[in-house]
Amino acid sequence: MVDTATPPSRSRDLDKLLLRPGNLVGPTFEPGTELREDLKEYVKVLVVGAGGLGCELLKDLALSGFRNLEVIDMDRIEVSNLNRQFLFRLDDVGKAKAEVAAKRVMERVSGVNIVPHFCRIEDKEINFYNDFSIIVLGLDSIEARSYINAVACGFLEYDSDDSPREESIKPMVDGGTEGFKGHARVIVPGFTPCFECTIWLFPPQVKFPLCTLAETPRTAAHCIEYAHLIKWDEVHSGKTFDPDDPEHMKWVYEEAVKRAELFGIPGVTYSLTQGVVKNIIPAIASTNAVISAACALETLKIVSGCSKTLSNYLTYNGVEGLHTKVTEFVKDKDCLVCGPGVLIELDISVTLRKFIDLLEEHPKLLLSKASVRHRGKNLYMQAPPVLEEMTRSNISLTLYELMDKVPKDIIHVTGSTRRDDKKTSCLRKLRVVFKGVEGVTDMDMAGGA
Repeated sequence: MVDTATPPSRSRDLDKLLLRPGNLVGPTFEPGTELREDLKEYVKVLVVGAGGLGCELLKDLALSGFRNLEVIDMDRIEVSNLNRQFLFRLDDVGKAKAEVAAKRVMERVSGVNIVPHFCRIEDKEINFYNDFSIIVLGLDSIEARSYINAVACGFLEYDSDDSPREESIKPMVDGGTEGFKGHARVIVPGFTPCFECTIWLFPPQVKFPLCTLAETPRTAAHCIEYAHLIKWDEVHSGKTFDPDDPEHMKWVYEEAVKRAELFGIPGVTYSLTQGVVKNIIPAIASTNAVISAACALETLKIVSGCSKTLSNYLTYNGVEGLHTKVTEFVKDKDCLVCGPGVLIELDISVTLRKFIDLLEEHPKLLLSKASVRHRGKNLYMQAPPVLEEMTRSNISLTLYELMDKVPKDIIHVTGSTRRDDKKTSCLRKLRVVFKGVEGVTDMDMAGGA
């Protein structure tokens, strides 16, 4: 006898969360089909990264009922990606990860629309990120996480009592994996610690003494770093090494092999060369799947209120057995990124050029080559050249005039700073107060620089 019963809906399990009340729901949760349809129609999710974790995130979010997704990634598919980045095939090698990942998920999940962006995260205007209800990170870089964290926290506004304005909050869910270990965290700017508040969680990168690399290499990694840090500059004087250029990486690999053969050291492979130069830890597909599932669930909980969210950092360890733990970290009230902003006290005569110079000298900022924006308007942009030329005439004008003579307001600056002896891009929010202008009180200038 043939069973003619209606097959279970693909959204059956999702409906259990969205269509009925519960004891752990958020204060604004209203179950019903309207909520389910609103998630499909109005919620926009940005996935940053389309690698091992990013592929899992796109798939999980699409299967969790989200229909408006976008993904941004600057990388192209390599053969070494295929063992864990399951959306890619051999024929895709050389193609943009974001574009192929978006296409594959849309082919498998009906009704979902994914817009890919094949570019660096810094190439997008800041307001691009403000269009999303929530940002989900699947990155393997501290610098990239720090940048997106600063962008999201830059939208945060505080009222006169230094309380976050709810309508300005841009929540994030961050996932990360290292071999059999991983984490998932919820970042609600103004309430939970942001990435910068807990930057100490990430240990500094291991560095090898140059004398060891040059004189007595003992491991394959020593040979690779010799080719990368010493031999490259000897042969290509003045030319910057690009870790994302396959030709550059191939050259380092071949030189490392020669070095290893000279000292009788085994183990130099192209994959290891990539890992050492780019500080990559081998990824495990199962870890990506576990962490992605946790991140997708937290995303659903945040936008729907169907349950209380993670508070606020989940660690996963599958090295020996299985161990998970949730830790509640505390927000740093003096954080430069998610706080009310660094207070800068200025005379109305300070020009934009002088202001940019002051940013480089400010002890809390130390920002070089800064670009400056106010209320979405570019006051001065260091790059690209076309924007630099368009905004160059503002350099000689006073910042007070360029800010439309507002006595106190928020501006955003993007520039370079140093971390662990390495230059990184960062975005900072500043509270600019002009001295001696009507509407500015002693309270406004308290603690100014």
